[in-house]
Amino acid sequence: MAWLEQFLVKYPELAVFLAISIGYLIGGIKFRGFALGPVTGSLFAGILIGQFAHVPVSGTAKSFLFLLFLFGIGYSVGPQFLQALKRDGMKPVLLAVIVCVSGLLTAIVVAKILGLDPGFSAGLLSGALTESPAMGTATEAINALPIPEADRARFVAHIAVADAVCYVFGAVGVILFCSAVGPRLLGIDLAAEALKLEQELGISRKAPGVESAWHMFEMRAYRIAEGAPIVGLSLRAAEERSPELRLFVQRIRRNGAILEAEPDLVIEPGDVVAVSGRREVLVNVLEARAEEVEDRQLLDIPVSIADVLVTRPDLGGRSIDDVTKEEWTRSVYLRSISRGGQEIPIAPGIRVERGDILRLVGPESQVSRAAERVGVVVAPTTATDFFVLGLAIFLGGLVGVLVTIPIGDMRISLSTSVGTLLAGLLVGHLRTRFPLFGRIPDAAVSLMTALGLAAFVAMTGLHAGPVFVSAIAEAGIGLLFGGMIVTLVPMIIGLYAGRYLLRMNPILLLGGLAGAQTMTAGMAAVQDRSGSTVAVLGYTPAVPIGHILLTTWGTVIVGIMA
Repeated sequence: MAWLEQFLVKYPELAVFLAISIGYLIGGIKFRGFALGPVTGSLFAGILIGQFAHVPVSGTAKSFLFLLFLFGIGYSVGPQFLQALKRDGMKPVLLAVIVCVSGLLTAIVVAKILGLDPGFSAGLLSGALTESPAMGTATEAINALPIPEADRARFVAHIAVADAVCYVFGAVGVILFCSAVGPRLLGIDLAAEALKLEQELGISRKAPGVESAWHMFEMRAYRIAEGAPIVGLSLRAAEERSPELRLFVQRIRRNGAILEAEPDLVIEPGDVVAVSGRREVLVNVLEARAEEVEDRQLLDIPVSIADVLVTRPDLGGRSIDDVTKEEWTRSVYLRSISRGGQEIPIAPGIRVERGDILRLVGPESQVSRAAERVGVVVAPTTATDFFVLGLAIFLGGLVGVLVTIPIGDMRISLSTSVGTLLAGLLVGHLRTRFPLFGRIPDAAVSLMTALGLAAFVAMTGLHAGPVFVSAIAEAGIGLLFGGMIVTLVPMIIGLYAGRYLLRMNPILLLGGLAGAQTMTAGMAAVQDRSGSTVAVLGYTPAVPIGHILLTTWGTVIVGIMA
């Protein structure tokens, strides 16, 4: 193996790619539904390689990749960040603040009791609270300490060691607490509570093989019989007979000619009408009352599917049921809503927020008209606005260096890391007002966040590998049990504060706890146990707050413990 060691030391960039590859392999291995994930897998892979090869790690490369990751995270959650501070989203936001602050305080107390150095303390926090980006802010804070270079290198290595020791229980602990322990402490049945909340919001569960009525869109042709209830009515009056069904006439064939749908056009016996609507309604309602006919020419209407970013302030906070009563929503149907990168359930009581991405389907002209009232169509793009990206990271880092936060007798710099995260949030938020500003394709953002963090932690693991065994011996078993305490205490505090102080719905509370810990797997576990996706409504407002605070805590805990 000597030749491999020499090869990796000579070509450290290849060692990083090897660690990422092995990390994704390790992270994808599941045991009873649990997997470490690619980030933690890359950390362990880096530590493993570092055991037999002292691979030199470039500090500049680490910082570059980490700043790209932070900007990508901020950019992706920015459209929802300010909306998370408003209306019903305020409760999950306050829950996230409670969990994050109690997590920081618990980590400080445990670190002081165990006598941990700044590196071990930061790793304890990042691993136990499952926020790997805190390793980056802590590394930057340690590198800024006025201590010998050897001590800085040792403390940075300790971050990775402590994170690796504490992360496994941190992740498993959040998943089990949200899906099993929390519901038992609250004395609730997850499935029953989820069903109750769905009924309050008007969500219809999907039966096997059948789409929700709010999703499916079709167009069919029917012949109007003599004596039909709608004969003699205008199209507007006919459609308003049952507005909740949202059936719309698109065109009419009369005496061989095709007539465009005009609101005042009167329906006559023998007309063949092209009707759009939800599949269930067309099948269960119209087919029992009218004869369906095949008329390809009549049904040959251009249909469009468009993803539209909600930018209009007058739509923010309005329920789907309320919005569908607008005249411009005629013939337009909602297929999905994406909020903060997560798809949320569709129901009459769900509220639309600025920054949401709505997938609309319907006749091309109607979708175009609706898109103008909603915001702007998110057209696929392959071009990245590198001018905005580069300038935003530079200015964010500059602000992070210049801004300091007083904590007791200390003044802690905001850091380039936190400044870059805030810059990403700002650019992401500005997209909701100026959609063509700072455009970055989703695929590029995904690469920035996934590769950026995985490569960063892989290099952190390579740096920590040579001292991993000795550091474990120095920290002792107390680090493992201390990490368990840091994971569980804020979850318990958040659970009872959310239930009895904030009076949150238990399903949204459990989703919010997962969001506060930025643990998507925790939310997925709640969804799996409850048989419902509704927990995501508590997760999405909490997760951007969790990312910001927990990432910042890496700087704070180093300043305090130093």
